[in-house]
Amino acid sequence: MSATPTHNELFEQHRVAVLIPTYNNATTLGAVIKDALTYTHHVIVVNDGATDHTAEVLVSHPSVQLVSYSPNRGKGIALRKGFSYAKEQGYDYVITMDADGQHFASDLPVLLNKISEDPDALVIGARNLQQENMPGKNTFANKFSNFWFYVETGLKMPDTQSGYRLYPLHRMGNSQYWCTKYEFEIEVLVRSAWKGIKIDWAPVKVYYPPAEERVSHFRPFRDFSRISVLNTVLVFITLIYIKPRDVIRYLSKWDNWKRMWKEEVLNPTESNSKKAAAIGFGVFMGIVPIWGFQLLVAILLSIKFKLNKALVVLAAHISTPPLTVLVLYASFITGKMYLGQSSKDLIFLGQSLAQMKKTAMENLLQYVLGACTLAVAAGILSWLVSLAVLSIFRKKKPLQDFQEQ
Repeated sequence: MSATPTHNELFEQHRVAVLIPTYNNATTLGAVIKDALTYTHHVIVVNDGATDHTAEVLVSHPSVQLVSYSPNRGKGIALRKGFSYAKEQGYDYVITMDADGQHFASDLPVLLNKISEDPDALVIGARNLQQENMPGKNTFANKFSNFWFYVETGLKMPDTQSGYRLYPLHRMGNSQYWCTKYEFEIEVLVRSAWKGIKIDWAPVKVYYPPAEERVSHFRPFRDFSRISVLNTVLVFITLIYIKPRDVIRYLSKWDNWKRMWKEEVLNPTESNSKKAAAIGFGVFMGIVPIWGFQLLVAILLSIKFKLNKALVVLAAHISTPPLTVLVLYASFITGKMYLGQSSKDLIFLGQSLAQMKKTAMENLLQYVLGACTLAVAAGILSWLVSLAVLSIFRKKKPLQDFQEQ
């Protein structure tokens, strides 16, 4: 061990420790600890119930801070216990390294320096997934994980499965987590993003030994199944709570409305036809019978089809009170033409919202057919009217004016 670690002062300045969870990695653990100690004295090892000669390896490194328990409980528990211990010792950050030797301690300064750029960010050490000896299943699993992370958070990351990370413990607070195994590293990323913690990344090196020398505790079927179940739960929470919450938070701020008006509604570089398409699509989404999800789906599809999000949101409000009553009534009247004699004349005047819902349920099919038809017709009509009005009243700037701005 170096008497004066090269970056110990920076580790102490930022209150950072290196955290190494381990389970039966005795053949590589010693070298990992030795390399980490050349950069800092602040190294924590979590012995997750190892049954090999890990204890003997740890005895030879008495300066290491040790958390040990038995039996083995999984990487997620090891990391969570390491986080708790680090906070008890007064650390604000931990940099996690795997004990199997795939991470290089020489990349510790790369993650350490990210604190100066953004002290509240959770930083992933992104690997080169195309390098020699990278297991094919790892590449597929990482692309799979990256995709679902994007669905759940809207963030694109190059390597969401890397265990080489900088965790801002002070920012993460006392969050309670569900997962105990490998899937914990997905959960902590997603839930940190939901909490508003910035997720960043930095390139790091990685060593993968040849297949015959590789030791892995990852159990493909069981662990991949757990990860799939977790992603199913996270996507469900994203759709029913996180996305609507984020939309409400965004729209609740007056500055965001002013920004949308200036950058989206008054955007001079956007054509009349594209603005009209956004209005027509918004009206369609405001009427289509997916109550509770209309605004969320409208926003997601406007992003997908690159429509003016502000105009889509504004037009989708055609179904908000007090216009809700008119939309429901018009949908039922429109649905009459499909059901013939079995259709009903529905009178909403004088009814409460609860009574209207009860009336609606008495002939749901008539309402659904009518709402879909009305949504299409109103969307097309709004598009045509908007296009005509914009063409008459909206002056176009010459192309050279845009180029000069």
